[in-house]
Amino acid sequence: MNDKFKRFLKDSKYQNMGPTDQSLGKPQPPLFGKLEGQRIPLPKMDAFDAPDVSLNEAISQRKSYRKFVRKPIAIEELSYALWSTQGVKKVVEGRATFRTVPSAGARHAFDTFVLINYMDELESGLYFFDALEHALVFVAGYDTVKDKILAGCLNQRMVIEASVCFFWVADIYRMAYRYGERGFRYLLLDAGHIAQNLYLIAETMQAGTCAIGAFDDDLLNDALNLDKEAYAVLYVGPLGKRPYEG
Repeated sequence: MNDKFKRFLKDSKYQNMGPTDQSLGKPQPPLFGKLEGQRIPLPKMDAFDAPDVSLNEAISQRKSYRKFVRKPIAIEELSYALWSTQGVKKVVEGRATFRTVPSAGARHAFDTFVLINYMDELESGLYFFDALEHALVFVAGYDTVKDKILAGCLNQRMVIEASVCFFWVADIYRMAYRYGERGFRYLLLDAGHIAQNLYLIAETMQAGTCAIGAFDDDLLNDALNLDKEAYAVLYVGPLGKRPYEG
């Protein structure tokens, strides 16, 4: 295993890489993932009246929660969490997007799927987050995907016991177009940026999360019906109301 790791680091050094498709002048892939279907507009991020929690407090209080109380989050909170982790601030047409998280070369090669376990305003099920339109697209019914997702996540029940669960899916070519083999390093770094924002804003919601990297790749990618040659789940983030700590 150590030899494989060393080989990957060696192969992804700049001096060992071939030309990228960008350097060859090939057309750029789309800046956003899209799924067909009716879009459910989300409230604007400022619709959530966040409690006054300082950045210092959010950082110092941050921790992972694996148990949640069965209390739904509001749609304003979900909207705020999605915007905070993948929100679009500016689009430079045909070139790049600028979002609420950093990304190598402003590639922003992640799309977000959301499993809604229980919310008052939305039907339980799997949704796709259209970041450009700040809207959700219904993908599959809850009974269709719940057990498959749970199995893909190695039966870590927090993914179905939290109010919602985020799945951050890498569009591999969106990153590799510019960076080739080295792009996989950047995808992993970008995933960390996204998850850290979820941790921090969870503190403003009196909620909790626990970033998950342990899952069966094939089962989870199948559960989300992904083209495994082009896309891959790299990180998972349940979000729910945390138990009272008195």
